[in-house]
Amino acid sequence: MTTALGERQASNGNWRLSNWRVRARLVALILIPTAAAVLLGGIQVLARTSAAGDYARTNQFARLSAELGGLTHQVAAERATTAWYIARNRPAGMLSTVQAQMDQSDLAVRQVRGTAGQLLTEVSGRSADQLENLLSRLDDLTALRKQALEANLLPGPAVELYTTVIGDLLSVHNELIKDSVDDELFRQTRMLNALARAKESVSYQQALVTAVLVEGAFDEDQLKRFLGEQSKELNERKAYSTEATAEERRFFDETVNGRSADRMLFLRELVLIRSTKGLPLRGLDLSKRDDAKEWFDAANVVVDSMREVEERQAQGIVARSEALSADERQQAFVTAGAVLALLVAVLLITTGVARSLVRPLRRLRGEALEIAGRRLPDFVQHLRESRDGAVQAEVPPIGIFSRDEVGEVARAFDEVHREAVRLAGDEAKLRANVNAMFVNLSRRSQTLVERQLTLIERLERGERDDSRLGDLFKLDHLATRMRRNSENLLVLAGQEAARKWSEPVELMDIVRAALGEVESYDRVSIQVQSDVAIAGQAVTDVVHLLAELVENAVSFSSRDTKVIISSSRIDTGSLMLSVTDHGIGMSAEELAEANWRLANPPVVDVSVSRRMGLFVVGRLALRHSIRVQLRMQDIGGLTAMVLIPPALLTAVAGAVPGAVPVPARIPVPRQAHPPTPAAPFPGHPSFGTLPPAEHVAGHPSLDMVPPAPEPSSWFSSSQAHSAEQPPPDLAGPADSYPSFATPSAPSKDEEFLPIYSAVEESSWFTKTAPTADHRDPAWTSPADQGWQAAGAAAEPAQNGMTNSGLPKRTPRANLVPGTASPKPQPAAAPPVSPDRLRNRLASYQQGVRKGRAELEEDS
Repeated sequence: MTTALGERQASNGNWRLSNWRVRARLVALILIPTAAAVLLGGIQVLARTSAAGDYARTNQFARLSAELGGLTHQVAAERATTAWYIARNRPAGMLSTVQAQMDQSDLAVRQVRGTAGQLLTEVSGRSADQLENLLSRLDDLTALRKQALEANLLPGPAVELYTTVIGDLLSVHNELIKDSVDDELFRQTRMLNALARAKESVSYQQALVTAVLVEGAFDEDQLKRFLGEQSKELNERKAYSTEATAEERRFFDETVNGRSADRMLFLRELVLIRSTKGLPLRGLDLSKRDDAKEWFDAANVVVDSMREVEERQAQGIVARSEALSADERQQAFVTAGAVLALLVAVLLITTGVARSLVRPLRRLRGEALEIAGRRLPDFVQHLRESRDGAVQAEVPPIGIFSRDEVGEVARAFDEVHREAVRLAGDEAKLRANVNAMFVNLSRRSQTLVERQLTLIERLERGERDDSRLGDLFKLDHLATRMRRNSENLLVLAGQEAARKWSEPVELMDIVRAALGEVESYDRVSIQVQSDVAIAGQAVTDVVHLLAELVENAVSFSSRDTKVIISSSRIDTGSLMLSVTDHGIGMSAEELAEANWRLANPPVVDVSVSRRMGLFVVGRLALRHSIRVQLRMQDIGGLTAMVLIPPALLTAVAGAVPGAVPVPARIPVPRQAHPPTPAAPFPGHPSFGTLPPAEHVAGHPSLDMVPPAPEPSSWFSSSQAHSAEQPPPDLAGPADSYPSFATPSAPSKDEEFLPIYSAVEESSWFTKTAPTADHRDPAWTSPADQGWQAAGAAAEPAQNGMTNSGLPKRTPRANLVPGTASPKPQPAAAPPVSPDRLRNRLASYQQGVRKGRAELEEDS
């Protein structure tokens, strides 16, 4: 399974558990039991909170029940007082007593209304209906009072109407407290209900008997109700005693059934006896004048004592409900605290365990990525750049020394790291051996080539046959190109070239020297300014770099097109050289990849062998911080731009603006144009990026392009398309030859061959200075006087030193005096021998046939 396929399958199942990160799995492992604990604890807390709320509402209902008990007691007293008042025919002296009792009832009504109104906003359902019924009954009390005080309402109906209101209050009271879930609270509410109904029976008997005693006798219906209330009172007392504890029964007996109740019991028994025997009810106690008042007071004592027990019982219910509500709230807090403590403990424990797993994994991941992404590549790069192939195989271990699986993985990765370092070391040793072989082969080849060039040079000096001189020139040129290929091996091996210069060399001489190492130099047009020189330590590499660029430009462009070399200065002090062709060009992806390789030369591998020129140019430029970039032209072809930094540039000694540079002993194509001056462009960026088009006159845009796929054609090798292009026809007409500026030029009536100017070219780089004269002393020329003047001008005249220690140049003291060759007086042409003319024409014809044959072989 390939890596891409494995990544695609892994990405297709992102939700699979096996694709989760370790941290996510640990979180899930922690979250599930924690969520269960929180859920159970939350349920308990909610239950406790709900119970606490229920008990809080029960407490409010208990308070309302206690207030209803007081209201019932006051309304019952109002019933008895009002019935007595009506039975006595509403005497004016008793109205104040009735009104005072009604005021007591109104005070209790206001308390009940406030509590009931507050509860009505918190409850719903049947409880809310009961509260609304209670409030409506309180409203009925006002209408009842109005009938009792202002209308002709009789005592009996008045008692029944009051009893109806009290009965509704008692029913509401019972409804509010009967839903308690606590057994003790439920028992106490049942006791309170029984006690309240027993008290109501006594209070009803008080009002009924008081009105009967005023009237003097019971009617049949009143007597039935009287007997019924006695029976009801007895049943409610029994119900109370059944639910009450011994302490509660004792308190009831001491409070209600003591001597204070004897008077009422005696009078009630007497009234009952007389009623059943048909005797009149007046004069129950001969010592007392008002029997109704005696009965009212005696019954009021029992009702008040029962009210005392009722209040005590109601307060007990309120206290019990408060305790239950507080206990449930406390239990809710305790449960919530326990759940929270458990949750914190679980989180701390699980977090500690998770961190003990995640921390080593994170460190392992971080160090593994650090090794794979930086340390190992840096180490491999260091080995690649080291020339001796020395290997330091000590590998620091990953800082995880636990005995668990993570520690074992760390040790396994250390072993992988060591093996990778060992393999990189072996590769470095192999590369060092290959480089050593490259250097050995290159040095041997260079030695042979130099000997070959020396031999060719001697043969050229002694040869007088034009045809053989042309062949020797071809051999000289081929040997020069072989020397460049041999130097490519040194660049591949990371070695410096053997040929070095100690003095700066003019730009024009460097360009011509580069052309001397190119096959089709006659297709190159030079448009450079020779007002600047290249530092000696970079001369050889710059010549080599330009030769590679020009070689590729002429190899991948049509034979009928020109390759232009131009130069210009930019305001940062740098020098821009451009090599422009009109060839097949490159695609955008190939161009981007080529520019990236030029900026980042790779190590020597198979791809370098296929693109040697690209690699050599990048390595040579990297040595001297030279920037090289390729750009596609709008009209087709490429422009190779070389930006030489100011550190490699020096001014030409004795140069005068506008002066014609001294010709060098390098073949110059006839198509050369005068140098184009560079237009100034303010605001150019600092060296490191190539200038834009609008800043350099005559150059295309120099925008940088990002890297992309590998180029397919250009820079495919140092000698792309190995088909040899023949030089110009050496036996052809003189106009077809390249123009050379050389002191050994023949007179105008003699044929002109490139060998005349290339005699010393083959050994140009073997000398210590570019201006050395290596001509044969036996050779003379009318231009010797000019060359001697130029040699004298090479040593600039000085005019003292500046404060900083630099020499002062005397203006216009270093110009070449006179002309290169004074114009001689015209002399009569000697007669031409017929044999010499015949031999020369035969030589021309032989050269033409030979050139045509070579062209046919190349096609």
